[in-house]
Amino acid sequence: MTALPSLYISHGSPMTALQPGLTGARLTELAATLPRPKAIVIASAHWLAHQPQVGGAAHPETIHDFYGFPQALFDMRYPAPGAPALAAKVTALLDAAGLVPTLDVTHGIDHGVWVPLHLLYPNADIPVVPLSIQPELGPAHQYAVGRALATLREEGVLVIGSGSITHNLHDFRAGYSAEREAPYVRPFIQWIEQKLAVGDVDALLDYRRQAPFAERAHPTDEHLLPLYVALGAAGETANAQRIDAGIDLGFLAMDIYRFDGA
Repeated sequence: MTALPSLYISHGSPMTALQPGLTGARLTELAATLPRPKAIVIASAHWLAHQPQVGGAAHPETIHDFYGFPQALFDMRYPAPGAPALAAKVTALLDAAGLVPTLDVTHGIDHGVWVPLHLLYPNADIPVVPLSIQPELGPAHQYAVGRALATLREEGVLVIGSGSITHNLHDFRAGYSAEREAPYVRPFIQWIEQKLAVGDVDALLDYRRQAPFAERAHPTDEHLLPLYVALGAAGETANAQRIDAGIDLGFLAMDIYRFDGA
């Protein structure tokens, strides 16, 4: 079996589920290029924990972890099955890597999971295992999580990190728009693209000191950390392909990355 790539998806606002725009088009195109996965393991920026937690529910609930949006969004469900056996294997792989995981058989799927999967696999018929991130432990830890899961790609499992390549919600009130982009967005996403293109993992792990406007693009880490899970899962010689899905609201870059192991 040919190993699947790993993916990083900028999921944007929950409204992406109702107004998919360019992101939806890009994810539909991407799905058409991928072999059908046997299952999906997805690390979400919206499940935060001190140590890795793995969702092992047989029928994970759709979590609406937001407020102030149209009722149509709260009515949406993503009824994909879980994969308890795979969740146990993910837990074992993380444990073998010394990452001290726990298995949570009750956790559902938050919008960082079901919004992008609704666009990527709308039939909701591929088993899903959600995975938490650990914002207190930083990029190197998340990269180690991805490295521990790399062998799953050879077994037909699609490993995804779901976050946002830029994520500063303070800028909602700054007056940015499609006609007036935040000045930090393009320099930051260009730096990420350049470092991924040359495989400079050390610089990427140190992005908060080295990337331009890092603290403006990410006042906190959680939406970039899933990138490192996807990068780690692709292996040491990953080939990164950036898929441009535009910039929402003038400050939320919607980049998607496909990582193929060399």
